[in-house]
Amino acid sequence: MFLADCHTHSRVSPDSNAPMVEMAKAAWEYGLDVMCLTDHCDLLSLEGERTLTYDWGPVLRERKGMLDAFGAPGDLPLGLEFGMAHLFPEAAETILRQPGLDFVIGSCHNQDETAGGTDFYLLPYDTLDQCYAALDNYFASMLQMAASPYYDVVGHVIYPLRYMNGPYDTPDLGRYRDQIREILRLAIDSGRGMEINTWKGQTLAQWIPLLQDYKELGGEILTVGSDAHAPGPLGKGIQEAYTMMADCGFRYVAVYHERKPEMIRLK
Repeated sequence: MFLADCHTHSRVSPDSNAPMVEMAKAAWEYGLDVMCLTDHCDLLSLEGERTLTYDWGPVLRERKGMLDAFGAPGDLPLGLEFGMAHLFPEAAETILRQPGLDFVIGSCHNQDETAGGTDFYLLPYDTLDQCYAALDNYFASMLQMAASPYYDVVGHVIYPLRYMNGPYDTPDLGRYRDQIREILRLAIDSGRGMEINTWKGQTLAQWIPLLQDYKELGGEILTVGSDAHAPGPLGKGIQEAYTMMADCGFRYVAVYHERKPEMIRLK
């Protein structure tokens, strides 16, 4: 069975300690055909400070070591998870000129600058009201991101939910359905796709309503990623996501090379 994990991180990302070579070793042991390392480039820091440059040097050095050791057994596209790029077009365009870049996930990890720019990971979620305030800000930013040209797929559309685990019911995304559908429509109309992010196999059923809307809107391009930041969670939830996609009427999963999707038939 073909397996591609198109959202992974190495120690080039600030929130991982995993060498790329160890990620590649684990990928082949797990049986992945494709592993795309999409290390973080966030134009706002965790605390909301502007970080408008990106040093490709560490990425390329780590990548060379990985390819020297593990380039032959499988496919290792060069990816990037690009956060808040829509806010800073000039910086985004400069960063994306890197030759050999295969795949860009468009993400919103931070509140917008008027709200302080803090990463959603750091916000308090003690009450349902705090959750909805964060989600209001998040989906407004996602709409702006989806209208920009600085991505190939919309990343983890339900991202903040992973942090909302307080003594309350899970926030109802139904109140954001119109916004989510518009985000997906913008991606579809511009020839871009949507990512199913399994979050190390922990989020699967949550994607079914989004897949149904994406299908209804005419979406076809889907990538799947575990969001693994260490070797252990690589590939987790990928097979289950493929089954879920097929159940929702999709027949292909996408893998990107040179910023173009290759459609692989689900089996």
